[in-house]
Amino acid sequence: MSDSVRDASISIPGVRLSPEQFELWAAVAEHARNEEWARHLYEGDPSLWSTDPDVQAGIADRLGWLAAPEHFREQIPALEGFGDALRSDGFKAVIVAGMGGSSLAPEVLQRTFGSAPDWLELRVLDSTDPIAVGAVVDDLDPLSTLFVVASKSGTTTEPLAFQADAWARIKAALDARHEHQETPGTLMAAISDPGKSIAAIPHHDELREVFLNPPDIGGRYSALTYVGLVPASLIGLSLGDLLASAIDMQARCREPEPAANPGLALGLALGTLARPVPAGAGRDKVTFIADPEIASLGSWLEQLIAESTGKQGVGIVPVDLEPLGLATAYSPDRVFVRLVLAGSAGPAPAPDGTSADALLEQLAAAGHPVIRIELADRIDIGGEFVRWEIATAFAGAVLGIDAFDQPNVEEAKILTRQLLARHAEAADARLHEAPPAPIELLASGAGLALVGDADLNAAGPADSVEAALRRHLARAKSNAYLCLQAYIAPSPERDAALARIRTLLRDRTGRATTSGYGPRFLHSTGQLHKGGAPIGLFFQLTADHPVDRQIPGWPYTFGQLIDAQAAGDFGVLESHHLPVLRVHLEADPDAGLAALERALTTVLAGS
Repeated sequence: MSDSVRDASISIPGVRLSPEQFELWAAVAEHARNEEWARHLYEGDPSLWSTDPDVQAGIADRLGWLAAPEHFREQIPALEGFGDALRSDGFKAVIVAGMGGSSLAPEVLQRTFGSAPDWLELRVLDSTDPIAVGAVVDDLDPLSTLFVVASKSGTTTEPLAFQADAWARIKAALDARHEHQETPGTLMAAISDPGKSIAAIPHHDELREVFLNPPDIGGRYSALTYVGLVPASLIGLSLGDLLASAIDMQARCREPEPAANPGLALGLALGTLARPVPAGAGRDKVTFIADPEIASLGSWLEQLIAESTGKQGVGIVPVDLEPLGLATAYSPDRVFVRLVLAGSAGPAPAPDGTSADALLEQLAAAGHPVIRIELADRIDIGGEFVRWEIATAFAGAVLGIDAFDQPNVEEAKILTRQLLARHAEAADARLHEAPPAPIELLASGAGLALVGDADLNAAGPADSVEAALRRHLARAKSNAYLCLQAYIAPSPERDAALARIRTLLRDRTGRATTSGYGPRFLHSTGQLHKGGAPIGLFFQLTADHPVDRQIPGWPYTFGQLIDAQAAGDFGVLESHHLPVLRVHLEADPDAGLAALERALTTVLAGS
């Protein structure tokens, strides 16, 4: 390739690649240009992702997200009227109960914009940990809070459990105030698909409002549908401005020249860089470094990328909220994405005081690909939803996979349902007495109890917690990512503890780290864990439930539900021969996390 073409790398806005990386990108871009990928995307042509007629038929039924911004612009008056009516009726808060795509977009909007003065407080409920459920719902007045059940299928276990809890709480509050003329349904709404999906939601015909999405839009591509727009309308966000940003990005992404098309340029870069050498650069870990005001976008991107690309033994690993490190801490399997908001002071610096932007200069100089995306205003989040949806779809095309299915997501759900059915048949049985994974104790001490998969247990019990951790870490592949799966209630203190553990693991092993709270990640990165490249090394964190919460009308508690979900996930990881270690934190998760950090510090001291 000539020097003049190499120099053209500067024409990819915001993308810094080495000459060798740019050559890879340029070859794929030429193909995308000649084959008119941008045009075919907007025409809904499934041949971009597969030549199999059956797969193509499935893809064709999942491309409605391309028309969503224009379609839902027409719904703005009705959505604004719904919000105004709630305020007039005295509603003060709204709880969105969902999982995966149905909860992540509302969470991004809430964390990015908050609520405008005199609008509703928005809370997102997507944890089945009993303490987490109580933290979201118990301090709110049930009679001035709208409860929104969000489930594309209408059968998602977690939102229906949350609804059962809410129905009982609302009914009790109505009875206490002798308001027997009302039913709990008057304080509920639902977001689902038409037909059998909405029909599967209990009390669907009694609800205050039902919002039916076009059925050809998948959950992770639904941010600019009722899933995101109903909550946005209740916190006082300008839907017109949000959708205008999205529509503008849609227009820019129709450009046939890849370097001038924001979504196509990004998707080709992500897909090409993630390919194994020599067809690609072997950089399958996309690390987000975002300004704090827009950092919540990372969790939505995490699901979009992981669930869309992590299948058939390939995938792009999104790395969100990993603390900054020294430039030498990052292995050569990374791509860095810097998300910048105009006027922000930027993320917390690296340990040596280096700012995020200075660190990225060092990383680019060392040959790491660096992608910089700048938002002039927070409302440009609408455009970013579109840019990344399109980029992810094109990255899937580069990788040769269907970006719109999720073939492995159901596996953990099946095992969970089997455990819960077993429990329902014997109400006095405890779930931990019959998990699908071995229950031999690998090691215990300092408030921790460790259980390994069959391969880890094969050598027999370990002499100590540290020995068990050392044995587990020795199984990490050279291109591994180390994943913390926390089946505990989220809190700022636990966020900080998990971040410290991630930093320790990355700095001492050189591997990328990811972290997520269960069960929410089962509906996002869980697909990548099981269906992507078999390079994950997993730490499953569980805890006791000294304070549990019955799911009204169901034969088990929230504590038993999250335990079953953890056990089901463990079993599926093990069935795929993926290395997984359960670290049970017993009754005090905070003390347990501190003990785990100390043990890992000892194990990794010589690394």
